[in-house]
Amino acid sequence: MNTAPPPYTQSIPDMIPRLPPVWADVFGEDDFGVFAECEIKGARFVWRWIRPGRFLMGCDPDDNHGNNAEKPQYEVIITRGFWLGETPVTQAQWREVTGESPSHFKGDARPVERVSWVDSVEFAGKLNQLVPGLNAALPSEAQWEYACRAGTQGAFQNGSWCTEPTGKDPALEELGWFDKNSDGRSHDVKGKAANAWGLYDMHGNVWEWCRDAWDAKAYGKREEPAFDPEETSDDKGADRVVRGGSWHSLAWLCSAAFRLGNEPGLRFRPLGLRLSAGQEPGAAEPPPVERSDLP
Repeated sequence: MNTAPPPYTQSIPDMIPRLPPVWADVFGEDDFGVFAECEIKGARFVWRWIRPGRFLMGCDPDDNHGNNAEKPQYEVIITRGFWLGETPVTQAQWREVTGESPSHFKGDARPVERVSWVDSVEFAGKLNQLVPGLNAALPSEAQWEYACRAGTQGAFQNGSWCTEPTGKDPALEELGWFDKNSDGRSHDVKGKAANAWGLYDMHGNVWEWCRDAWDAKAYGKREEPAFDPEETSDDKGADRVVRGGSWHSLAWLCSAAFRLGNEPGLRFRPLGLRLSAGQEPGAAEPPPVERSDLP
């Protein structure tokens, strides 16, 4: 197993917005990078700008704790930057948009759970009606893993490997809530360390829906490099991808690469979501990366 993964970070410099997106009422930059915020009925949504770039998607071939559904590892290029929620959608955010409170574990700052893929897509649609120009959606699983890794190539977001796959993994202990530290429940978001791009709870707390249809053999069918890969399906009942693990998961299930497929109508306590967002074309958004720009 590689102990010093190569820096598969973005190779295109300065691909960041210089003006706020049309939907933002707060726009700035901190140690993590560029962020934007919008408010819905008192609930704030914080978004982190994820620049385009390239990375190795999937499980390291020497990692024995991976699943065959994450192999073979292959190079992916994300050609356009996007915004991603700083945290999973919280119960306060869900309630202000929908008027509903579906979660089993109650708490405004806890992630919303017991929401299906269908519910999540509908939530994004309602949010877009309230915030013109937001273009919120579930992220693709390539976007999700790229953002989670934040330029690293280990099992977890800080480049560390999973050394206790069914125990109290010391690396994951600092990064997320899983079965050995959660006390059998979800927790308030931002209770563990963020990754290098300012994203919290990418490991554990709740599984996060992605928009891709599930295909256990998808990786074996990809050309390399793959540009903005996404598994689509015309079947409305097709299983959908979930990522990140939950408060109920073993440590190795919370890795950056691990993936599962669930029925789109499934609701249960470890299932939540995180949203991506777009930006209106214009001066506020950098152009997409062209293939000719990449080394």
